[in-house]
Amino acid sequence: MEKINGLVLAEMIDLGSKNLAKNAEKINALNVFPVPDGDTGTNMNLSMSSGAKETAANVVENIGELGKSFSKGLLMGARGNSGVILSQLFRGMSQHIADKKEVNAKEFAEAIQNGVSIAYKAIIKPVEGTILTVAREAAEAGLKAAENTTSVVEVMEAIYAEAQASLKRTPELLPILKEVGVVDSGGQGLVCVYQGFVAALKGEKIEGLEAVETNLVDMQFEDDHDMDFMNPEDIVYGFCTEFTVRLDKEKKEFNEDKFREDMSKFGDSLLVISDSEYVKIHVHTETPGDVFNYGQQYGELIKIKSDNMREQHREVLRKQEAKQATAPKELKEQAMISISMGAGLSKVLTSMGVDYIVEGGQTMNPSTEDIMKAIKEVNAKNIFIFPNNKNIQLAAKQAAELAEENVFVVESKTAPQGLAAVMVFNPQAAPEENFANMQEVLSTVSTLEVTHAVRDTNIEGVEIKKDEFMGIRNGKIVVSNLSLNTVLEELLEKSIDEDTEIVTLYLGEESTEEYTDFLEQLIEEKYPDVEVELIESGQPVYPYIIGVEY
Repeated sequence: MEKINGLVLAEMIDLGSKNLAKNAEKINALNVFPVPDGDTGTNMNLSMSSGAKETAANVVENIGELGKSFSKGLLMGARGNSGVILSQLFRGMSQHIADKKEVNAKEFAEAIQNGVSIAYKAIIKPVEGTILTVAREAAEAGLKAAENTTSVVEVMEAIYAEAQASLKRTPELLPILKEVGVVDSGGQGLVCVYQGFVAALKGEKIEGLEAVETNLVDMQFEDDHDMDFMNPEDIVYGFCTEFTVRLDKEKKEFNEDKFREDMSKFGDSLLVISDSEYVKIHVHTETPGDVFNYGQQYGELIKIKSDNMREQHREVLRKQEAKQATAPKELKEQAMISISMGAGLSKVLTSMGVDYIVEGGQTMNPSTEDIMKAIKEVNAKNIFIFPNNKNIQLAAKQAAELAEENVFVVESKTAPQGLAAVMVFNPQAAPEENFANMQEVLSTVSTLEVTHAVRDTNIEGVEIKKDEFMGIRNGKIVVSNLSLNTVLEELLEKSIDEDTEIVTLYLGEESTEEYTDFLEQLIEEKYPDVEVELIESGQPVYPYIIGVEY
């Protein structure tokens, strides 16, 4: 095959996207930190899927036109740093072929290389040993192959082969990968995409990477209740109920068929998934208490929830009515948009003058499109965006570049930093002055995070065991211990000094009154001059996030 057109590229995109989706969980597991929020695979999958969806809706023979659709879909769906980089790689590729009906092997290789150039330009400080390295070295191999062959297939095979080889070398370039014993997760995602490209060109099916067993404990069921079209009287079983049972051999013997049969008597929309240790259940029922009691016969209940769908429907109606009743917003001079990972934090940010909250955080990064919608919604000339997460900064900056408005991205990497930046906003000051003050205050805040490890590893001299609590200071793991009290105490000792003025405790979903009281008492006794504030932020993954202001 010496030339490819839009129809062929559409097949490549489709299979590349499907292969990435198939291996998303395995890619998530490659995240360096043993924190239960690995999301590289998820972010890349959602980004690539957005591109593939836009492409599938606009399949044309003209490869330049198809590339434009692919680039648009990727750009708007880009999530997280890995997703944004992926969007830039294929944006550059699409730009290079924009005025072509079809491309030959040399032109295709040059397009891939242009994608690398664009992606490197998008990153202020490119780090080698990442997806960028894999993309660059693979593109170089493609250009070299194009000097000796006119076959697009052979060029793509060379790109894929070098991507695999480059991925294996990433631990040699990035010490943290070598220390933990993994390859780069973003690079692995790109290899999956290229594997799909090769298979599509050759008309082959792909086996992909090794199959990944889903962690039942962390798995979430997709549940669309179609609240826009539902009437309360039509809801037969009003509580959407989910829980996980940790099976206990000392209790009732588990039989999935019998369990499913019994559970079906409680309601409808039943899903039961099990492995040797856990059972995950989703059911719509009128009696969630009875459902939980039944599950307890088999073991300990973990991760339980029950949502009142009738109330959810009423809330949908209230929001619709409010939206319809709201007059067009007056054009503001300055406005603030903040990403928030918990309902409690959202309330605090709103009370401090933030105009628009974009839900998201470590476990679910908002897309470029999500942030673009927020920019349009606030209706302001000058807009400040607070990502509050390093993995959201690129998507925010990409949205800022696309926006017609004057958008400032405040480089807040954590919620405490974002909150501190919001507090210095002065509506009377010029936008440039506000931005400078916001950026400056970021350096006065240290962020401490506590979570549990999902695997054994050793990072920068800290030995970490699965299920231990880890203390993270400004993105670096500094302590790991089975005792949460020990972790909290050591974190504070490493962070509080005579210059510390305020310590803010952000209480997550898994925080407890016992440990919160311990924290407050500890600070009061050891650091009597420090002011303590509590925010019930409700974030997942991290039971405690602590902001230390100097």
